[in-house]
Amino acid sequence: MDNTKYMLPKYLSLALLVTSAFAAALTPIPKPEPVPGSLEITSLAIPERPFTVAGEHGAIFGRQNGKFEAWVWPVKILSDFKIRAELADYPVPIDVNALAAQINVTPAETIITYSHAAFTIRQHMFAGGRQPVVFFEISSLRPMEITFSFKPEMLKNWPAPNFGRPDSEWVNGAYILHTDNPDFSAIVAMPRTRPGIMVPYQEHPQTYPTELKLSFDPKRDAGLVFPLVMAMANKNNAVDQAAALLSAVPQSYSETQTYYQHFFDKKLTVETPDKHLDEALKWAEVSIDQAQVAHGNEIGLIAGYYESADSARPGYAWFFGRDTLFTTYAINSYGDFALTRRALDFLIKRQRDDGKMMHEYSQAAESIDWKNTPYFYASADSTPLFIMAMWDYVRSSGDANYLKANWTAVNKAWDFMTKHQDAEGIYDNREGTGWVESWPPGMPKREIYMAALDEQTAEAMSRLAQLMNEPELSSNAYKKSGEIANHIESDYFNSQDDFYDFSTNDNTASIYPSVAWWDGSFHLNKAEKMLTRWASSEFSTDWGTRDISPKTSFYDAISYHQGSIWPLFTGWVSLAEYRAGRPLSAYAHLMQNVNLTWDQDLGAVTELLSGEYYQPLGRSSSHQLWSSAMVITPMVRGLFGLDWNAATRTIRVTPHLPAEWDHATVSNIALGDELIDLEFEKSGDKLVVKEHSKQASVLCLTSDNPSETPCKPKPSSVHGITLPLPMVELAVTAEVPAQGATTSALKVISEETAPNSETFILSAPGKTVAMLPVRLHKAKGISVDGGTLSGGMLKVEFPEGSGYQERTVRFTW
Repeated sequence: MDNTKYMLPKYLSLALLVTSAFAAALTPIPKPEPVPGSLEITSLAIPERPFTVAGEHGAIFGRQNGKFEAWVWPVKILSDFKIRAELADYPVPIDVNALAAQINVTPAETIITYSHAAFTIRQHMFAGGRQPVVFFEISSLRPMEITFSFKPEMLKNWPAPNFGRPDSEWVNGAYILHTDNPDFSAIVAMPRTRPGIMVPYQEHPQTYPTELKLSFDPKRDAGLVFPLVMAMANKNNAVDQAAALLSAVPQSYSETQTYYQHFFDKKLTVETPDKHLDEALKWAEVSIDQAQVAHGNEIGLIAGYYESADSARPGYAWFFGRDTLFTTYAINSYGDFALTRRALDFLIKRQRDDGKMMHEYSQAAESIDWKNTPYFYASADSTPLFIMAMWDYVRSSGDANYLKANWTAVNKAWDFMTKHQDAEGIYDNREGTGWVESWPPGMPKREIYMAALDEQTAEAMSRLAQLMNEPELSSNAYKKSGEIANHIESDYFNSQDDFYDFSTNDNTASIYPSVAWWDGSFHLNKAEKMLTRWASSEFSTDWGTRDISPKTSFYDAISYHQGSIWPLFTGWVSLAEYRAGRPLSAYAHLMQNVNLTWDQDLGAVTELLSGEYYQPLGRSSSHQLWSSAMVITPMVRGLFGLDWNAATRTIRVTPHLPAEWDHATVSNIALGDELIDLEFEKSGDKLVVKEHSKQASVLCLTSDNPSETPCKPKPSSVHGITLPLPMVELAVTAEVPAQGATTSALKVISEETAPNSETFILSAPGKTVAMLPVRLHKAKGISVDGGTLSGGMLKVEFPEGSGYQERTVRFTW
């Protein structure tokens, strides 16, 4: 292309000359090539929606219009990064961010494409190296002047003290962001850029935008990209540091791409007729992996990410105890035992001397007296969850050596719990908050949530003590679990409402009793009507479960604890329903979490949503650790019904495959150090589960509770089990509601199987006509009451009336 026909403005011609002075030290690089991968989300850019690019050493948070803030942990370097452009011979300033057209998200990088009739700019962002990097790929018909502006921040993660508003000094081709602390500075640089307005010392003090100005010549610069690099400044020459950062970009980009290309080589994946579900599982695993943050020579898990705006706290980017511990169940499910150990090590190091486990720890905690803040040990539940998580890790991995190395920490946690119990011998809810941190009627005395965790903790402690050859401790803990279970039934069950109360002094109907089914060792005996209410529109919306009933006097759909929807709670309820024999409602709730993967922060699951309208709350961390975990755990341990004990070489299989599925494969189930695959295939009225090994091995597949003694079959390369299917398999759809929608989807509120019948109670808005897929495993002799069968579909017509109406459908044979 002949660019000479376009007259360059004088400032642009001069800029090209000025820029050449820095070219030798800071030069653009050839465009690095991505490694092909199978996981990608491509979408139109929706300006107000967030994105997250996170790594162990830094992160970029922004909106899909491309504006962002950048962190080099634990410091926010800059914010409000935006772009404008001026084309040669085209006297109109262009707001580039307003041209954001497309966003592409892969595990390795996020790309925002800005599209104009005369140019395309692609903003690549990744965070796999020692600091986050943004590089710009530019294509243009004409030479252009591009201005990148940003606000210098230099803020440590809240609540650490900071050192005043930073100054931007231009030093030989790079900005040095200075603070009042001479040892606390950062460097920001981009090749071939020059500074914006730099106020002379003699001028009246005032603030101008901090800018990087780039003169792009398509003839000269085609095929090159312009990286923006950011790092805490060292004491070396700024240009040398900037040049070193730039030279490291290709390798860092390549290593990040390669890491994610092989990410699933040894992690659990599924292949089902629903590719949407298959990909959601992978994205959830990636999202958890990206919540790892380096802290000195340690790695911990933070709770969640969201842009910090004018604050110094990007979402919940602190290290959290209970968030980590609930998430380890998902990590163990997909087999990354090394990550579980790193996460547990981080918490164990911060266990209080009396045995209590930590709750929150800022990335900048060492900057202040963190022990005297109200956050460190604020929760009561981290301590029991630690013992439960240790048992789940040991059972899943078979790693008894890790237990032995940390037995003192486990014993200290158990000792703390037994020393802080109420008159009934249940861990005292007053040892920090249980679940709720605020409660309008007054804080609860003893939540059922805490009591249910205590029961499961006692069971876990019994198992762990048995492994450690401490029979008396094991026996006492087991006895205690039974005593707590009895107290729960007598103290919390409300016979008038057929519901388990929120706490011993508050009969609020909530979903918190669902945690009783969490680790599979416990359940509530009189829960049928409670489960029915959870499945109904009273609790169940089309995007998750409310935490309390809207019938409650203090229900508030946009509160934090009194009516909003957390994917965490939806996951608890889904797993409880699978384990309580209500797979259709369980599947609906699982898929609600699955669908959130594509809704807000692409590839991640948000923290909480409105209880009335399909919309995340403004305070919701858009990339939330345990929300992603609640895609994995209900899927692996509920839908596929997997539960394994590596030490005994036993896998329990109690699957609940949807009616439309004929087959499914679960790959890379980590049974200790061995990875195995399970194939599920429906054959007539049977479900055949097979495992094929490359070499003969000892393995027991069972539908019963796994034995605590090793299974002893002869080694074989083929293992299998055949399970009966229900005579009637009904299916429910899992559609994504429209933004701002209210609840209108059909609910399966009850499922009951008898020797010669299956009965479903369905609920939907009045006058709804529903068409549900159905699979029958008896060719003749099945009749249906409450619906009409035709061509593999069940037609159900609901009566007139306002709100939800019920219809009972009964199949008999």
